Amino acid sequence: MKAKNIVQIIIAAVCTLAFSCKKSFLDLSPISNANANNFYKTKADFENAIHAAYATLYVIYDPEEAVSYGEIRSDNATLYAVAGTQADKWAIRDHTETPSNTMVYQYWRDYYKALFNINNVLEKIDVAGLDEAYTNSVKAEMLFLRGLYYYNMVQLWGEVPIVTKVVSAEESYKILRSPVADVYAQIVSDLKFAVDHLPQADAVPAPGRASKGAAETVLGKVYLSMGDKTNAAAVLMDVYNSQQYELLPDYSSLWGPTVKNTKESIFEIQFIGGSASTPYSPYWTAFAPVTNGVITAYGGGINQVTDDLYNEYETGDPRRDASIDTGYTNASGDFVAIKFPKKWEDRGAPTSGTQELSRNNFMVLRYADVLLLLTEATGDPQYMNQVRARAGLALYGTAGYPSATYPTLDAALEHERRVELALEFHRYFDLMRTGRAVAVLTAKGKLVTQDRLLFPIPQYVITQNPAITQNEGY
Repeated sequence: MKAKNIVQIIIAAVCTLAFSCKKSFLDLSPISNANANNFYKTKADFENAIHAAYATLYVIYDPEEAVSYGEIRSDNATLYAVAGTQADKWAIRDHTETPSNTMVYQYWRDYYKALFNINNVLEKIDVAGLDEAYTNSVKAEMLFLRGLYYYNMVQLWGEVPIVTKVVSAEESYKILRSPVADVYAQIVSDLKFAVDHLPQADAVPAPGRASKGAAETVLGKVYLSMGDKTNAAAVLMDVYNSQQYELLPDYSSLWGPTVKNTKESIFEIQFIGGSASTPYSPYWTAFAPVTNGVITAYGGGINQVTDDLYNEYETGDPRRDASIDTGYTNASGDFVAIKFPKKWEDRGAPTSGTQELSRNNFMVLRYADVLLLLTEATGDPQYMNQVRARAGLALYGTAGYPSATYPTLDAALEHERRVELALEFHRYFDLMRTGRAVAVLTAKGKLVTQDRLLFPIPQYVITQNPAITQNEGY
């Protein structure tokens, strides 16, 4: 008998997602023991469903998920010995994935599981009979998430099936990969609705909920990825002029287990930590060196920092020491030299088994990113120079700037994004967006060709529905 197809696999696996997350996204009561057909009636019902949809961020931005395409595929990070499916993780690092890579298949499943949750809320809110303002606000939050996820997916796989409703098994066989232009059109449509109906940051219902500025920031990146600098500049300038965000005076003050939802944060995943029964941040454990046994109970060994990134920082740039640790002292008192991320450090976190119950939030979007994107969109270095001024470095265009190393604005901006946003899962997408991935990564010894920039479509997906095509190069 033919096995489940692409979307049926997703639906079967997602049915328990809204009921089994590490509590709900903001530690509110999750949906439980409710018949979905009878559940979605009141605003309280929808608030629970909204939190369950936001909880998918815990999966999509899990260290082993986001990092595998945001940093490890780039020149910023590497892997040594790690737990789990080492060969598949190394293949992602080295751009030698095959369609049978289990990690790539897991990413595919996780995205479509998340989309099922989101689409379910969208369908239910349209027929719930609640007031128009509330209905539009719910739709806007869900469309923000859907736009963000599809933007990630089109960067990872190129053409992907566009699923915008809950579908039956029979229907799902007819949903094939859509051209990249169509995927972008769907993303733009979703994000424009979100921009029109989301509140400004100072009026969101609770920390961690999407704002107009968050939707505009993602939309700006989407336009840049489409080569549309005019629209990108317009939407990013709206964020800039909103007076909702500002750079913190000190870069190091962005990081720490108690630093949450600052004026620089545009969209932030919320972690409570301190207890195994509340959402706790996984990054500190995952990014600590393997079995260090001193700074963490257990180290995941993911996202270990390359010398190439460490050496990218200019002399005196305080962002290097705020971002990267150079090693640790073991139980014997010996210093072990190894570079690893420092931004999500929580050395005082209680432990549960091998996991630090860390409290650090994770910023998906922050204002420095917007400023750098504005320079990319407009060609005006004044926005990038605000970021450099915060770091206490010579401004682009002045006598003290290292123009011999970064002689053009494009080169300067590539450098600035790399060091300002280091290890925050931006680097690979940046290189893809600017068309620099092959040139930069091959120069660093990675086996990258134009056909290997995207992930393969998982073989299991094609086996279940042979009408799904494979990416070139696989």
